Amino acid sequence: MLIALQDITFEFGARTIVEDSSWHIVPGDRVGLIGLNGTGKSTLLRIINGEYTISKGSINKIKNLSLGFFNQDLLSFETDDSILSVGMTAFEQALKVEKELEELTAKLEHSQDEALLHEYSDKLHEFDTLDGYNIRHKTATVLEGLGFSTADLDRPYNQFSGGWRMRVLLAKLILQQPDVLMLDEPTNHLDLPSIEWLEKYLANYNGAVIIVSHDRYFLDRMVNKIVELYQQELHHYAGNYSDYEEEKGLRRELQQRAYENQQDYIRQQERFIERFKAKASKAAQAQSIAKRLDKLERVEQVDGGPSKIRMNFSVDKMPGKILCTLEGVDKSFGPIQVLKNAGAEITRGDKIALIGANGKGKSTLLRIIAGTEPISGNRIPGHNVVTSFYAQHQLESLHLDNEILEELKGCGSGKTEMELRSLLGCFLFQGDDVFKKIRILSGGEKARVALAKVIIGQANFLMLDEPTNHLDINSVEMLIDALGKYEGSLVLVSHDRYFVSKTANKIWEIVDGEIKEFKGTYAEWEEWKKRQALAAMPPKPEKKSAATARPEPVKAPEPARNNAIDKDLRKELQKQQKQFQQLEQQISALKSRLQQLETDMADPGVYADKQKFQATETAYKEANATLSKANAAYEEAFEKVMELEQKAQG
Repeated sequence: MLIALQDITFEFGARTIVEDSSWHIVPGDRVGLIGLNGTGKSTLLRIINGEYTISKGSINKIKNLSLGFFNQDLLSFETDDSILSVGMTAFEQALKVEKELEELTAKLEHSQDEALLHEYSDKLHEFDTLDGYNIRHKTATVLEGLGFSTADLDRPYNQFSGGWRMRVLLAKLILQQPDVLMLDEPTNHLDLPSIEWLEKYLANYNGAVIIVSHDRYFLDRMVNKIVELYQQELHHYAGNYSDYEEEKGLRRELQQRAYENQQDYIRQQERFIERFKAKASKAAQAQSIAKRLDKLERVEQVDGGPSKIRMNFSVDKMPGKILCTLEGVDKSFGPIQVLKNAGAEITRGDKIALIGANGKGKSTLLRIIAGTEPISGNRIPGHNVVTSFYAQHQLESLHLDNEILEELKGCGSGKTEMELRSLLGCFLFQGDDVFKKIRILSGGEKARVALAKVIIGQANFLMLDEPTNHLDINSVEMLIDALGKYEGSLVLVSHDRYFVSKTANKIWEIVDGEIKEFKGTYAEWEEWKKRQALAAMPPKPEKKSAATARPEPVKAPEPARNNAIDKDLRKELQKQQKQFQQLEQQISALKSRLQQLETDMADPGVYADKQKFQATETAYKEANATLSKANAAYEEAFEKVMELEQKAQG
């Protein structure tokens, strides 16, 4: 065991963060620490890190335990050193020995003292043991994995923006290889390629890892345990986030059933007591039952769960078929060309995800579509298009001295105060909360205010730049649900792959200055990319030419046998390709079927009819199970086709 939190209680002022809770962290743990915004997840990490003192319980750690804590506070660090130098400070001892070696070398230039030679030899051995000759290469590898170019490595740390500085500090922490690595929202500062690199790195990390993240896709891939901080208690679950959701649902169902059974038992016993307490022959028995009920450990009723944001993006007017057209667009920042003769078209009903590495121009393209970024080329707006733009800078542009209600009144929506208060209630700002000043709100609360401002506009075209940053997992789910019902069109930028997979029906990627469009979901795009990568793999190296190869013994030709093998191989390949195509069609049909059933289940007419709803729900479950089997068969068929194609080529 690395760390043991035993029956700990911690209060932050008058507020209890955690009470009488335990948590044991062992080698190999990959833990997702989850909970609503503001429940105290980051505070709990600081307790483990020794920054706060608990009021009750105990925290025990193994001797010489090394802890690494990645969090937003690291941004207070300032230096003009290169990012490579900053990353290399992870190897403190090796750098110290390297400096001592330099000093000894200088002394040995003027003296051949035997003691100095022995000391120099010992330091060389220590430097070698610390793998000092490779620290520059190791640091460069991690920094480049996190998105820096080789040319960036010698640039001063202070020249980079906050997000890129966080990557440098994450690299340093990774290189230190602590026994327990604690990461507080690491994916907020990374683009998709960097997140994928981090996933591969953490998969082989030797220490324990604790992750606070709202990115459930990342949690599903990274963790083998979930610890939920809910109502001042720590609840432990085995498996990843999807396993947690399933297990929590089962636990709640069992608890509710136990509660209902106990309530039936209590009512039955109370009726007996009421009926026979005055009857002499039964009074003693009634009194005994009453005492038993007093001592009974009551099962709590399942609570309603955390409050949910009720978003509803309404549309005021219907736009034309084409919302925006880009023709021959060029955009450069100095020597860096973002777009070159690029063209694209957004049609009604499109829900487009702009994906790719940072620096490729995703946010720039959003601004071009919005008409706020000057370009060379044509941007042709559509008819009747009402646009609303949500971006990170909007959080900064909120008027800090305004109250929440006052901020929404300033949007000029024409809504009454009662309507605005009702809308804010949907975003969990109840009662007097609406009079809070913007400046005292958390990042998540500010994001909710900014989203509320977007909704007020009743736009038929949304542009969303990283809308899930600062939102917890439950709020992200609510946003996904709202966008799924949204009747307008949207273009979004997000590094949250789960969010993208649930909202987008088209993928845009900027490649060599052009906008490449993929018509399909994120999962389908990922599958397509895999197929493209396999197809682009170089062929196997050819055998040596007759001029250089050693002569082989001549064998009798076997044309008939080889032809038969080739024919069988082609036949099998055609069979598998046909099956693969059929599975693609089946999956497409099943997805359409599921979408229709979801629409039916949301229909009040179906919902009101118990039999209809049950039949629809059963059909939905069956279709979902069939889709899971079809997906598994699809993957198997894909692997088989790739294998046969390689055999046919080789």
